[in-house]
Amino acid sequence: MIKIDKLTKQFGDFTAVNQLSVAFSPGEVIGFLGPNGAGKSTTMKMLTGFLDASAGHISICGLDIDSQLDEIKPLIGYLPEGAPSYGDMTVAHFLNFIAEIRGLKGQDKKQKLKSVIESVELHDVLNRPIDNLSKGYKRRVGLAQAIVHDPKVLILDEPTDGLDPNQKHQVRKLIQNLSKDKIVIISTHILEEVTAVCNRAIIISEGKMLFDGTPDELEARSRHHQAVTLEFLGEIPPLNTLEQLKQVSEIQINGKRATVFPTEEDHLYQRVIEMAEKDGWSVASIYAERGRLDDVFRDLTMTESA
Repeated sequence: MIKIDKLTKQFGDFTAVNQLSVAFSPGEVIGFLGPNGAGKSTTMKMLTGFLDASAGHISICGLDIDSQLDEIKPLIGYLPEGAPSYGDMTVAHFLNFIAEIRGLKGQDKKQKLKSVIESVELHDVLNRPIDNLSKGYKRRVGLAQAIVHDPKVLILDEPTDGLDPNQKHQVRKLIQNLSKDKIVIISTHILEEVTAVCNRAIIISEGKMLFDGTPDELEARSRHHQAVTLEFLGEIPPLNTLEQLKQVSEIQINGKRATVFPTEEDHLYQRVIEMAEKDGWSVASIYAERGRLDDVFRDLTMTESA
């Protein structure tokens, strides 16, 4: 369990984090979202003990971060932005070095190194200097050092930055597998990451919390949530019958695509299908929108900064 109570961080006259209060439990994968300068990285650095809070309190696994930081550090795995490392070391040398710093020895160290190398797929670059690796491989090395000691809390700043789609899928799968008995906090600008891997989403802006809920609850705040989009094979036919439905608030047309916005969420999808069949429309596809996270994110954060 992590408990954050009225956490505040000031740099001179600038308040980076403002009275943030939240709690996290094992098994949660939290997407920590916000625009640049929102206070995400500052909060993460306070959680890891790299920065002292100006005010407020943090406890991790029942330990007070102000008085018991040395006991907390072994419980945390941290992937910072940029994943700094010793570039002249080979991957194998670096991970062995990190494992020893984390107190791993003998067979336990050997087994954990083998497991993390397999999990993050670093076999092909073990004997290469880190400076010579691609950005994606450097990111994977950073992730490996964060999880080598099997921490209870995993704090990841942009974990899939620089990875190709296949690598992103692999890392997301790894995070999901790791999260069963851990707290995983992911700072990201990639909104699809929230729906792909997280079971909780938090949005902050100007150091204040604006949203805390599930990805489904976040999607439900989108104007497009449960809207119905039709893609026509030819010209769009007259949609007079749709416009007359009391469940329809608006119809937007773009080329051969029409999006029908509901006044009520229930039954609109089925009603649109019935209309399409009744009027004989030539439809290539028809689907209900889940909701557009970028719209919700923009509405929340721009309203706060306005």
